Amino acid sequence: MEPNLSHLHTRGPCVGRTFRPGAVLFFLAVLVAGPLSCDSSSPSGPGEAEDVTITILYTNDEHGWIEEGPETDGAAKLLGLWRSSEGYEEGGSVLIVSGGDNWTGPAISTWFQGESTVEVMNAMGYTASTIGNHEFDFTLAGLEDRIDQADFPFLSANIREKGSGGVPSFATPFVIRDVAGLRVGLVGLTTTSTPWTAFPTYVENLDFFSYQDALTEWVPRVWDAGADMVLVLGHICKGEMEALAPLAGSLGISMLGGGHCNQRVAEVRDGVALVQGGWRMEAYGKVEVVFDPDSEEVVDLRVSTVTNAGGTSDAAVAAVVSKWQAAAAQELSAVIGFADAEIPRTSALHNLITDSWLFVWPSADIVMTNAGGVRQGVPAGEITRGTIVGVLPFQNYLVELELTGGEVVSSVSGDIILAGMTTVGGYFHTDGSPLKMDSVYNVLTTDYLYARNDYSFSVFDPEPYLTGLNYHQPTVLFLESLGTAPGDPLNDYLDPVARR
Repeated sequence: MEPNLSHLHTRGPCVGRTFRPGAVLFFLAVLVAGPLSCDSSSPSGPGEAEDVTITILYTNDEHGWIEEGPETDGAAKLLGLWRSSEGYEEGGSVLIVSGGDNWTGPAISTWFQGESTVEVMNAMGYTASTIGNHEFDFTLAGLEDRIDQADFPFLSANIREKGSGGVPSFATPFVIRDVAGLRVGLVGLTTTSTPWTAFPTYVENLDFFSYQDALTEWVPRVWDAGADMVLVLGHICKGEMEALAPLAGSLGISMLGGGHCNQRVAEVRDGVALVQGGWRMEAYGKVEVVFDPDSEEVVDLRVSTVTNAGGTSDAAVAAVVSKWQAAAAQELSAVIGFADAEIPRTSALHNLITDSWLFVWPSADIVMTNAGGVRQGVPAGEITRGTIVGVLPFQNYLVELELTGGEVVSSVSGDIILAGMTTVGGYFHTDGSPLKMDSVYNVLTTDYLYARNDYSFSVFDPEPYLTGLNYHQPTVLFLESLGTAPGDPLNDYLDPVARR
């Protein structure tokens, strides 16, 4: 790749050359002898230092997938791959970072509120993670517990406290780390969708302001603190990354990482490396930043994504994973059902979950919840309580509302999934009778959706009944009641017909 210098941050009179306060005496001495050349293409002299290459290994949206499984080789083999293929060693020129959403996924992570994931990331040598929306899943106190546990900082430059406008104590806007003799600045960005993609009341006292304003405010501070290069760890999607690239380039940012949308991204735009590594530790992004110590500038960027495959398991990380597997098995290993084939995240699974809510709470007429709360399918074989916790991993609880038929109809939007009714061909009850717009129905939903201001549940019924049921509990109870087994699998009980 040809060097692209359009993104270079300049603090001296020569374009593409960075001056530090410590270089002032040298600069004055040179002026006495003659003018300073700005031609970086001059032939190399005997005293010139060699270029330094720093490799950034970037994951995002790990969601607690630390175990090896069908979709990922897991954390231990990923570190083994980094050691064998990327030359990673502690204290070397390789930097391991994350774009956020470290936890909330399989039971091994969710049941322990991310503690297992952070211990694994500590063992893998992560330098920093940005704060994603799912970092708030176990309340702000839960995030603070994980921050206290982590050997690395959680970054965000675009979170402010409402009222005071101050940076909250849990959010570190940037850090500078020494890597291969260079000072590398790391800045975090949290998705501005967090007020509704996290549990709303958990973040109600926080503002998530624009990425542009955050970078404009904080990146100059990173340069002023003596950074040799600036990298951004963003929990933002590809389109947002591309929109930010021109500003990032003008600010001298060398890498803009992403997350949230679980994408693979590897491109250089406006002189900035854009990178995302998929999700679930199934892959990672790789950015090689080449720095010229003489000109004090980044002279080349190379970016790619790599599948997590073929690594040899790292013993230390494998031991941590095994410890948490044993803890999860002890608490969640009770078998509650059997599937003779995988049940993916489609209508059959959605209907199973919503129907289970009516089974456990028969006073309800209708169930309305979001498909986004169903995080994975049910694998073939024995189904344990841990399986269902992985499918429904959030700390969401059921609330019962009284809504008119008209209010029910106006609430069916987005990725809402249903039980007790269908919208196919009109609005009908399960028995085929039409929904009456002026009748009042008992409706189950989650406290998460109730708290979101883009739904009107709290307006329609300002006094919900709190059931005290976590949203995964009815599915566990329903499966236990069915008593499915290899000769009588759960698959035979499924309703695959879409209700919307």
